[in-house]
Amino acid sequence: MTSPLHGKHILLAMTGGIAGYKIAELTRLFVKAGATVQVMMTQAAEQFITAVTMQALSGRPVYTSQWDARPANNMAHIELSREADAMLVAPASADAIAALAQGRADDLVSLTALARRIHECPLLVVPAMNREMWAHPATQRNLAQVKADGATVIGPASGDQACGEIGDGRMLEAQEIFDDVEALLAPKPLRGRRLLVTAGPTFEPIDPVRGITNHSSGKMGFAIARAAAEAGAEVTLVAGPVQLATPRGVQRLDVQTAQQMHDAVLSLAPRQDVFIATAAVADWRPAQSHEHKLKKAEGGATAPVIAMAENPDILAAVARLPDPPFCVGFAAESEKLEEHADAKRRRKGIPLIVANLGPATFGRDDNALLLIDERGRRELPEAGGRADKLSLARELIRDLSTRL
Repeated sequence: MTSPLHGKHILLAMTGGIAGYKIAELTRLFVKAGATVQVMMTQAAEQFITAVTMQALSGRPVYTSQWDARPANNMAHIELSREADAMLVAPASADAIAALAQGRADDLVSLTALARRIHECPLLVVPAMNREMWAHPATQRNLAQVKADGATVIGPASGDQACGEIGDGRMLEAQEIFDDVEALLAPKPLRGRRLLVTAGPTFEPIDPVRGITNHSSGKMGFAIARAAAEAGAEVTLVAGPVQLATPRGVQRLDVQTAQQMHDAVLSLAPRQDVFIATAAVADWRPAQSHEHKLKKAEGGATAPVIAMAENPDILAAVARLPDPPFCVGFAAESEKLEEHADAKRRRKGIPLIVANLGPATFGRDDNALLLIDERGRRELPEAGGRADKLSLARELIRDLSTRL
């Protein structure tokens, strides 16, 4: 199971800016994901990071001039763009964005952007500049033109800037840029589909400081939401109480209790094509949540008796809708994995369930899944063993796209 960038060729064009140091890490991430990277740099970019550094990280000679004679036809601006799956301008200075908007061709980067086949080599632009430069009407006008010409603008962020000021214009971090490029270049089998995911545990309060919950980290559900967004779906993630970053391009709704998750899901489900119930929802909740902390009585009195009430079955409720989305359940078991999971699938009346051993996956970054439907079972990863949760999520989304 590999990254969507595996086998892709990225033409990485660097223009001037202190944020160029982040591109060293970005190049490493691309190469680690199995992509090849061809770096080109403007003269201004070389004032911030050397071509030697970028050659060492990319494993390829760096191009810095449109007059470079290494290509057989002496046309680097043509040859370098023809093999690329995407051209990424990062950091993209205000000057570079102006050149792209105006169609200038006075350095290697702007010349190559103009000469590329626009329908075969998408242009991705990652701005980096001072907040006042970013906010200037000229920059915003140039950005609007660049977008109108078909480019995708990634970022910027808001935060501390090298000049000492704080505001918009800060370039995204290397991992954020990588995630966006990975998503943009991934296949889009779910384009036009709406997908709803639940993730994490629920928390059922006993009193203001105590409650009933479980060990679910939410990592599998968040990975599925990310993989679905990469595949082109419009994704809504209903998350229990977890401390995880929202996947880029995903709409997130935070809840705490099973009842809150039920209400959120049932309000959204009728408009969805797919519902993936990854959350580890508490089956029971305290019948009464006390207003104040329960105190231990003097003299070592016995523990209080907490009456319990059953929580609503979210997955079964969605499956019973008049026109339900395609429902995928998750079963976290501790024994008899296939037997218990398939019984759950039949009981809830859903076409597909994904089973895993809860104690072996809660809180971890890797997992092993068992897909069960009316035709039988399929293991992920297929070669056996375990895999990271994002790779498993992408494989699950690929499998799901063939079922719709």
